[in-house]
Amino acid sequence: MNKRVAAFGEVMMRMQVPGFDLLSQADTLKYSFSGTGVNVASALSRFGHTASLVTILPDNALGEAAKSYVQKLGITSQFITRQGQYLGMYFLENGFGVRSSRVTYTNRLGSTFNTASADAYDYDTIAQNIDAIHFCGIALSMNDGVRQHMVALANSVKKQGGLVIFDCNYRPSLWGEQSYERAKPYYEKMLTLSDIVFMNEKDALLTLAMQTQKTTRHDQLLDLLPQIAEKYAISVIAGTHRAINGDNTNSLRGFMLKNDQFTFADELVFSVYDRIGAGDAYASGIIHGQLTNMSASETVAFAASASMLAHTTVGDTPMSTIRDVEQAMQGFVKDVER
Repeated sequence: MNKRVAAFGEVMMRMQVPGFDLLSQADTLKYSFSGTGVNVASALSRFGHTASLVTILPDNALGEAAKSYVQKLGITSQFITRQGQYLGMYFLENGFGVRSSRVTYTNRLGSTFNTASADAYDYDTIAQNIDAIHFCGIALSMNDGVRQHMVALANSVKKQGGLVIFDCNYRPSLWGEQSYERAKPYYEKMLTLSDIVFMNEKDALLTLAMQTQKTTRHDQLLDLLPQIAEKYAISVIAGTHRAINGDNTNSLRGFMLKNDQFTFADELVFSVYDRIGAGDAYASGIIHGQLTNMSASETVAFAASASMLAHTTVGDTPMSTIRDVEQAMQGFVKDVER
């Protein structure tokens, strides 16, 4: 069943170094537009939902290019506002082997999105025209103005009976000194407003400063997440556990807590072409499963497979259809699909 889903978030310009070169080696860059909101909305559009983006773009040629790009992804632009002059950018260097990928941000705090005025969004109109909205912890890290928009919009959606979805997506570098202590009250506020949350035991231990006597990641997960679900009245908590293997492959296992019951997907092992945005693909799979009343086991299997496929395509934005994901769930690896 088609649902109307919005994602609140910044659109950024991604500047990618070709191949596996370092930024200091390259003399060309390939640009595209991305962001958590873009990724989630695009994925849900491909899954058959009406997906929109709540954001502000510069009122110039750069903003027009970004708007055109997201529209090509199937994202509706009814909640996109145009004002200001600046777009945040980041530079991506692809990792290889023991060298991790690296993202370098520039011009972000001064972007149109992050300097939006207090009256930039019509919260009630947005809330009346959607069934669910997605927020991200990356946006939460920006400044008090963005945080106020997030809380106000989430409250409006709740009043209209819509679902509020929050991905913790914590980035220490964006919070500065004493980052966990600074982030904690804002995360707690968003958790009290959320119906579906994406997090794992690290978020509980570090961001929420919870404690447990358990020593393994799996046991910590089983101990801490039910406490969070009960404390904040969260219906669904989902996430992944990832491991990087010695042969440069990744292992991924998805999980979901719903109705006091954990469900785990089978572990998937795969090679990585582009890891950026794979977490958003997993989140989109969980959201799709919840909006279409999939069973818990179907939902986590669908989400994990969507994430796996996102590792195989260049760019942040998930590009897989339901058919693509269902084929991956069945383990099909074809030579050429004709």
